[in-house]
Amino acid sequence: MKIAQIAPLVESVPPRLYGGTERVVSYLTEELVRQGHDVTLFASGDSTTTANLVACSERALRLTPGIRDTLPYHIKMLDEVRRRADEFDLLHFHIDVLHYLMIDQFAHRSLTTLHGRLDLKDYQAFYAAFPKVPLVSISRDQRGPMPPVNWVGCVHHGLPSDLLRLNLRPAGDYLAFLGRISPEKRPDRAIEIAVRAGRRLRIAAKIDAVDRDYWQQRIEPLVRAHPNVEYIGEIGEAEKQDFLGNAAALLFPIDWSEPFGLVMIEAMACGTPVIAWRSGSVPEVIDEAKTGFTVCSIEEAVAAVGMSDTLDRQAIRRVFDSRFTSDRMARDYVAIYRRLLSRAIPVPVATFDGARLQAAE
Repeated sequence: MKIAQIAPLVESVPPRLYGGTERVVSYLTEELVRQGHDVTLFASGDSTTTANLVACSERALRLTPGIRDTLPYHIKMLDEVRRRADEFDLLHFHIDVLHYLMIDQFAHRSLTTLHGRLDLKDYQAFYAAFPKVPLVSISRDQRGPMPPVNWVGCVHHGLPSDLLRLNLRPAGDYLAFLGRISPEKRPDRAIEIAVRAGRRLRIAAKIDAVDRDYWQQRIEPLVRAHPNVEYIGEIGEAEKQDFLGNAAALLFPIDWSEPFGLVMIEAMACGTPVIAWRSGSVPEVIDEAKTGFTVCSIEEAVAAVGMSDTLDRQAIRRVFDSRFTSDRMARDYVAIYRRLLSRAIPVPVATFDGARLQAAE
């Protein structure tokens, strides 16, 4: 099968440091190539892949000095995709909404994976105006706020089975927080849990410009106030094995409807238990009292920290192997590709106009 994967240009594929969507696109692309498909990846020029790479920017836009607006680069990429669309059996988009205006001729052989939050009114109005485009969710919970649309599958993320190793004897007696410093990720909760539990906490997290004030005004003072809390900065793929594998548990104290939460399965690949707020995709990912604990309060989280050492790290890894590998993820997507192509009937795509959006609202 000839497949196009269209990735965001903000990060490389895979990212050098933080980046969930681009990391998943990389895992999927490499696995599809391994399974014998002819894959073309539209991504930044510093991406690394065994697929055919179409460089749509010189390098990842977030790491390119002077880039203030990413939209022109994505529009340029989409023009290249449009001109080459007939080369592919199926085109798989990972860029949210930008491509909707140019896929009317091949929407029936396109697929869009929605990687982000869908509980914003603007998105609900948008998707109501385009009900025919084939969509995939990354969790069942993610679909909740959406109007009627053309869901063709739900595919949980997966990692290469050899990316992270099981660690049966973690060397560190610490709790881990990995991700972004942002209000919805609640690093403040992680700090409070660690302080109340009397445990060390190591925070490895990216700080976006939009969250700089939150870090300086809310989180940095807490880090300074508690000697058991250490902020180590943003880490890349190479550091995750040590950071997650040697942790006693991963804290995932989110305060929003997380669409998936890749870090949870990264921890599970290492055999590390996950203590996560019962929100969004979390109940779909965590097997209660087997791969971790889902909680609804600081008190429950502190109690879960005390129980995390009783979980079987080898059993956690077995759950990862059965549910969250990139092999399983790619096979799920290929099954959807084949279903779409077996229909092979063009469907009309709604025209994007203000009246239609106003009606959808």
